[in-house]
Formats: sequence, C-alpha cells, structure tokens
Amino acid sequence: MSVTYKFVEVDGLNIFYREAGSRENPTLLLLHGFPSSSHMYRNLIARLEDRYHIVAPDYPGFGNSDQPPMSEFEYTFDNLAALIDRFTQRLELDRYSIYVHDYGAPVGFRLAAAHPERIQAIISQNGNAYEEGLEPSWAPVRALWEDPDSESNRAGILDMLTPDFTKYQYVDGTRNPQVVSPDSWNMDQIALDRPGNAEIQLALFYDYRNNLKRYPAWHEYFRTFQPPLLAAWGKNDMFFGPAGALAYQKDLKDAEVHLLNTGHFPLEEELELSAELIRRFLSARSIG
Repeated sequence: MSVTYKFVEVDGLNIFYREAGSRENPTLLLLHGFPSSSHMYRNLIARLEDRYHIVAPDYPGFGNSDQPPMSEFEYTFDNLAALIDRFTQRLELDRYSIYVHDYGAPVGFRLAAAHPERIQAIISQNGNAYEEGLEPSWAPVRALWEDPDSESNRAGILDMLTPDFTKYQYVDGTRNPQVVSPDSWNMDQIALDRPGNAEIQLALFYDYRNNLKRYPAWHEYFRTFQPPLLAAWGKNDMFFGPAGALAYQKDLKDAEVHLLNTGHFPLEEELELSAELIRRFLSARSIG
C-alpha cells in the first residue's frame, strides 16, 4: 500500500494527515514535535505500513494544516490535544498506540490520561514527561515563563525560530550531519515563516509551563494503567536528555529504554534501528 495525503475538517479547521496501511491492522497514531510536522514520519511510515495502520496528523499552525489566527484559536496544549482527540473520533480510531516526539508527548499523554482504554502502547522518541529530562537549553523558555512580556525574553524565543536554529536542531548531536536531509529543516521553516506563526510559537512555548504541572497526573496514569512503553531516545538531544527516557522506568513495569547515539530527531540518523525497535517491541506485546 502507499501513503495517502488527506484533510479532514475538525471544528471548522482543515487538518492534514498522512495515512497508510490497512485499517484491519493495529493503529499507530504518530504525533509530531516542534518545529516539525507529519513530514518527520515520511520514512518511518514506509517501514511500518505493511503491519500497521498509520495515521500522522499536523497540528493547527504546523505543516499543511490550517493556521487560524490567535483571535480564533487558542494555541495551548490543552486545545491541541482536544482537537486531536476529536480528530481521532472523526477517523473512528477507537484503539491505537501513540508515538510521541517532543510536543507530541504533552498532546499524546493528555489523550492517554483522558482515554486510557484506547491506548495499546506508547512509543516515545524524545517525548518527555519528567522534570529530569529537561536540559539546561530550556533556560530561554523558563525565562519566558517568568516574564512573558519582557522583550529580551521574547527575543530569546524568536531566535529559536530562525533558519539557522531550525537546522541546528536537526544536526546537533548527530554522528554524521550529512545523512540528515535539508528537506527536513527547510519544510519546517516554511511553516515557521508564515505570517503570524511566530506569535503562535511564542504562545505554545509560554503554555509549555502547564505541561510540567501535568507531569504528576501523567505519572499517576502510568502507574495505574501500566501501558507498555518503548523509549528509543536520541541521547544527545539538546532539549530532552536521557534521564527523561530512564525516568519512565520509575512508574512503568514494562518500560523498554534504548539510548541511541544521535540527537533530537532520531529518525533522521537512526531510522532503520528505530523501525526495528518499534516492530520488535509491538510484536512482543502481540500488537501487530
């Protein structure tokens, strides 16, 4: 089967998603991070579509989905998760595993905590849920949390939306930057450069502080429902350190952790290993 590229209307917004594989197979919901989109999963989908039904949406303001103005859409993680929840309902996804990366973690863990009966397994590639996973590079974001009206604090975040920094997120921590396609950061930058997108990203960075407040509730979800979890983590990530991967083992009895020698986007340099770990992990738990 081949990947299809679709839109579905959710709350009046056109939400773009990639879909592949037979709906007769177990579903994987792939939730992207910052500053990416479902484009980050383009190669992984091809490695998994023979055994899984795969759905990978773009959030509002990212990728090919609509970018409603901030006067019409509240850019918070609560709201992104609520919209993706309704997206899954529109597609009639009743049971699925979630793959979470970066921003995908606060979106996906809100879904999981709200609907634990839907979650078969969790795959986290640098999708954080623990304070110890936050690296010192979060200093500019923490400064914004303290004073969001400070021009210098806003400037610190705006520096993270530049082409140079977008590229840096992809190549930092990799063993061989030449294996990372420039298409990745160039695709992301197109969205970041859209009029109004900088304010959207500032709003989400500011709202990220509320994700930390949710950590205890997510840990309680882990302890109570014990979903099997695979952490296949780029250990050289400038944002989310390996302590964040290992922390899952505090609350989950079935938490398989692999620290990969790469950066923030493991799929760019460790695609084949990541796909093999995912297939083996899910198969061992009779999912696919």
